[in-house]
Order: sequence, then structure tokens, then C-alpha cells
Amino acid sequence: MSYKVFLLLLLGLLTAFGPFVTDMYVPSLPSMVGYFHTQLTMVQLGLTTSMIGLALGQLVFGPISDKMGRKRPLLAAMLLFTVSTVSIIFAPNIETFTVLRFFQGLGGAGGIVISRSVATDSFDGHQLLKMLAVIGAINGIAPIAAPVAGGAIVDSVGWQGIFVALLVIGVVLTAGSACMKESLAVEHRKRDSMFKTFGLIGTVMKNREFMGYVMQQAAAQAILFGNIASSSFIVQDHYGYSAMAYSLAFAANGVCIALGAALSARFNKPQNSVKTSCAGMLVLSAAQAGVLWADANFWVYEGVLCMLLAFMGLTFTASTTLALESERKHAGSGSAVLGAVGFLCGGLVSPLVGMGNIMHSTGLTFVTGAVLSAIFAWVAMRPKRETTN
Repeated sequence: MSYKVFLLLLLGLLTAFGPFVTDMYVPSLPSMVGYFHTQLTMVQLGLTTSMIGLALGQLVFGPISDKMGRKRPLLAAMLLFTVSTVSIIFAPNIETFTVLRFFQGLGGAGGIVISRSVATDSFDGHQLLKMLAVIGAINGIAPIAAPVAGGAIVDSVGWQGIFVALLVIGVVLTAGSACMKESLAVEHRKRDSMFKTFGLIGTVMKNREFMGYVMQQAAAQAILFGNIASSSFIVQDHYGYSAMAYSLAFAANGVCIALGAALSARFNKPQNSVKTSCAGMLVLSAAQAGVLWADANFWVYEGVLCMLLAFMGLTFTASTTLALESERKHAGSGSAVLGAVGFLCGGLVSPLVGMGNIMHSTGLTFVTGAVLSAIFAWVAMRPKRETTN
């Protein structure tokens, strides 16, 4: 296996830590309620703390990797993930479990943010776009496989089995990280104090082009998180399909996202990919809102949704490429902001689709996300003003 293929597989798995930590855990919630003799809300708190860890961890490990290089912080993050996962398996109560889930998310976040920085260090231009497109396609499989695998494990060996599987993933990725070559040369590392290094987060947020693409992607993710939060209720409760049928529909949606992410590499310029995705999301989000409000046939709902999610996937790779290209000097901090804002968007959007009529609120969420995504894309692509002396 060539080093490039090895790096591609490693980075693809590292960026998939989000669904590994969150989606894989969801099927275990009912069994954990009985095991810990607690309420469902307490068990769900473990999902919340892991998401907080995934967001904050990127803001921690991103700047650190700009100062210390990529390999050592990545190994530290993988060790934190592995140790916290072992501790979770033997957690004596729900309170301990909840705290440990935060540290598990923190370690997973290091893998997510540093993997993007390694890709930015190693490739540029169209090569970076192609690399991120392949990684995005690999990453697109995780949200499909994680809940299915989690359900099978829970049925077979109980909730601890999920965290044993996560432990195995952590050990494999720790070994892979140890074999990875350092991608950030010493002369390119930040020489300021750690305090000033963390201050780079504020620096990158002042970059109008960078933040434009960050917010453009976050707005597009509103469609993704809105769908995740609403689709099970729409498919099962409204249309009356079984949980297995919903799983198949969810898998089809994930395939469409992965295909969209992979197709972005077919564009000569990532800007064209963003423009195409924004236009597609505007048209299809409006169409899907009409489908939901008119209570159209399920197959119409699913067909339009698949096309909408494909265009959404198209923008992820392109906007990530353009954002990181615009902050190549501060790739770690830029990657941290990019990831943290995305998880924050998910936390804000998910409850909104449950307000009032879920068919109406979901349609409005889709349209709002598409409109905001187009606005932020326009902001990011505006020509920079030339200063005159």
C-alpha cells in the first residue's frame, strides 16, 4: 500500500469520528436506561456532552497542532479517546458515564480537526479538492453504517459492546497515527506563546472570505441536521413506515450525500461547485417545502430529499477546500473553527424542526438553510477591496 493510500484511509476514518461517537451510540439508549436505573433524559445527556466535546475539542487541538505539529497532538487525542472509552465500559453510574463521554468527544474532535489540517499541509489546489472529496465519500459511509452496526451490537452483547467496538477503532487509529509522517514542517509552525496561538482563532474569524465559507457550509448543514432530527418522525409516524424501512431510506440519503461530496472533484474550480450547490439547494429546498406542506406521496418526498442532500454534499467538500485555502497559514485554527461552527449549528437547528407542525417547520428549516447558504457564499466570493495609500 502506498503512503498516499494509507494517508487517505487514515484521514477518512479520523474525520468520521462524529458519527462514530454519536450515531453508533443511539441504538443503546433504551438498554442503558435499565442498566443504570435512570431516566432516558439522563442517558441522552451523554449524547449532549459528547457533542460539546466534539465542538470544544476542535478549538483546543486545532491551535495546538499549529504550534506543535500534527502528529504529537493527534496521538494525544487518540490516547484520550482510547482511555476514556475503556473507562466508559466500566462506568459505575450514569453521572460518571456522562462526564467520560465529554472526554471521549474531546479526543475524537482532535482526530477530526487535525485530519483536515494534515490534508491541507499535504495538498493544495485541485489536489486538495480531490483528496477532500474522497475523504468526504469515505466519511459519508459512517453515518449509514454506525447506527446499523450499533443496533446489531446492542442486540447481540448489550450497550458495552458498542464501546468495545469504539475501543478497537481507537486502538487501530492510534496505531495508524503513530505511523503517519509529520506533515507540518518545523519552520512553518507558530513560534508565539500558547496563549497567542489560541488567539489565532480570533484572527481567522476576522477573515471575511474564510468565515463566509464557514457560515455557508454551516447553513447548508442546517438542512442535514434538520433532516436527521425530523426524518424518523416523518417517515415512521406520518407516512407509517417501519423502522427498517426508515433505516433503508436513511441509508439512501447517506449515499446521496457521499455521491455529492465525491462529484465536487469533477468541477475545475471549487467556487463553481459552491455556486452549483447553492442554486440546487435553493430550488430543491423550496420544492421539498412544497412537498411537505402539500403532504405529497412518500416517494415524491424521498426523491426530492435525495436530490437536495446530494447538492448539500456537493458543497461540503468545495466550501471546506476554499475555507482552508484562504487560511492556509493558520490551517489548524481554521479547521477548528470550521468544525466547531458546524456542530454548533447542529445543536441549534435540531430542536427547531420539532416546533409546531413538523412537516411545516422542516420545510421552513430547509429553505432558511438554503437561502442563508447562498447569501454567505456571495459574501465569501465578493472581490476584496483594494486599499490605496
